[in-house]
Amino acid sequence: MKPLDDPHISAQSEKTVDYIWFFLFFIGDYSFYIFCILSKTMLKKATLRGVMEMGRSVTPTLYIRLRKQVKIAGRDPIRLGQVAQIITEPELEQTLLEQVVYRPADQDGNLLLIDMMRIVKAVKQQFPDMSVECFGQPHTIVEITGQSRRPNKALVVCVWLLLFFGSGLAIMNFHEDVSMPEVHRRIYELITGKPSAHPYILQIPYSLGIGAGMILFFNHLFKKKLNEEPSPLEVEMFMYQENLNQYVVAQEYAKMQQKSDAP
Repeated sequence: MKPLDDPHISAQSEKTVDYIWFFLFFIGDYSFYIFCILSKTMLKKATLRGVMEMGRSVTPTLYIRLRKQVKIAGRDPIRLGQVAQIITEPELEQTLLEQVVYRPADQDGNLLLIDMMRIVKAVKQQFPDMSVECFGQPHTIVEITGQSRRPNKALVVCVWLLLFFGSGLAIMNFHEDVSMPEVHRRIYELITGKPSAHPYILQIPYSLGIGAGMILFFNHLFKKKLNEEPSPLEVEMFMYQENLNQYVVAQEYAKMQQKSDAP
């Protein structure tokens, strides 16, 4: 046996001790690294869980935009999905779309005004904690229509004949008032140098031009529209509808004010 004070044994012992310390340091460092990763993962899961719980505890919000005007057949209950577009939590959307906002009565007539106050009241009855955000106009006009009837063909033919002959007589009377035949004869004489009682070379293109001008003016050839530009008739009909809607809104608000002031 070698003595304990042998330099070779001392060097080997120190080397073994160094290996042991290195191994312990490596194990400790690796354990610390694993601990940090696990802690980070657990913290992330806890944070995500807290955010989800916080999101569940937040008051639900309903974003709503009322339609300008809608038509409803019969006097069935008017639902929110019929008069508005909504955005809310997916699990609440279908329930809100089916929410009844008004039940029409016979004395209401065929035009109704549904405003945001009525809608908010109906929504709050179902979801008291829901917040409602409105975009656009605060009311919509509901037109209650009956059963659609097929048009009477005899009546359509009568109206068509009335308009056809009426417009033709109007054009003829206008031409007679401004002496259009005499103007055509004078223009023909100025161009050709010869008088003519019936200058058809001017009258026929003029007559065709009237029809072509009407087609271009109203931007319609039967049911076909020539381009996307609205015709003057469509603009006038739009302005008439806008004025009619404003009148209906004013009258309905006046009726609502009278009902609220009544004892």
